[in-house]
Amino acid sequence: MTGPSHRISVVTGASTGIGRAIAQRLHDVGDYVYLLDVDQVRGAELCGTLERSEFISCDVTSEEEVTAARDRIAEGSGQVDVLVNNAGGFPARLTLETVTLEQWHATLDLNLTSVFLVSRAIIPLMRGTGQGRIINIGSLAGQTVGWQTSPPYAAAKAGVQALTRTMATELAGHGITVNCIAPSAVLTERIAELRDEAELRATAETVPLARYQQPDEVAGWVVFLASGDAGYMTGQTLSVNGGRFMA
Repeated sequence: MTGPSHRISVVTGASTGIGRAIAQRLHDVGDYVYLLDVDQVRGAELCGTLERSEFISCDVTSEEEVTAARDRIAEGSGQVDVLVNNAGGFPARLTLETVTLEQWHATLDLNLTSVFLVSRAIIPLMRGTGQGRIINIGSLAGQTVGWQTSPPYAAAKAGVQALTRTMATELAGHGITVNCIAPSAVLTERIAELRDEAELRATAETVPLARYQQPDEVAGWVVFLASGDAGYMTGQTLSVNGGRFMA
């Protein structure tokens, strides 16, 4: 069992990029962090650097694997205080005419169905705390049109925002808040692999703050939403995008 003095956090897609930064920041503020990811090598490596953490290999699009991960967390900690649904992404920029049905379903499963599966599994471990926090990582792509994305990814991230509002309404009576963070141009390893130097510069030029966002700048907002200071905020999408989208 993990010590009762530690808040228990679960982060999906924790091995790299935004998820890795989130896991690190939650650990830095004292949490015991469960790291869920399919990348066993990087997940184990990160776990080795965090004193209060445990890595669980988990495909968050699989109901069976999510249930197994939930059972392991329940056995080890008995409760969850913070859930960050971060796992997501898309393999390539496609158009509506070039995306295949298989790619469509795979992208929706990774970005949207995963939020449903993991949240549904973890909520029973959170309900008893009376102050749970669920934070979903959305995207600018779910808020407005962008040329550097993919139709199923944009659709999925818009769905994450709608699901966030529904979850917030359902769980408010249990003291559980549910919010979404919508970043835009975050300079992760995946983005660097998808875009060449010219594309990276062109994207930065579309941002009023004229630069890419760093993963830690998303993680900082997660720490805030997980804190007591955010206890009266629920059902909201925070646009953390350097000014690219102003509602």
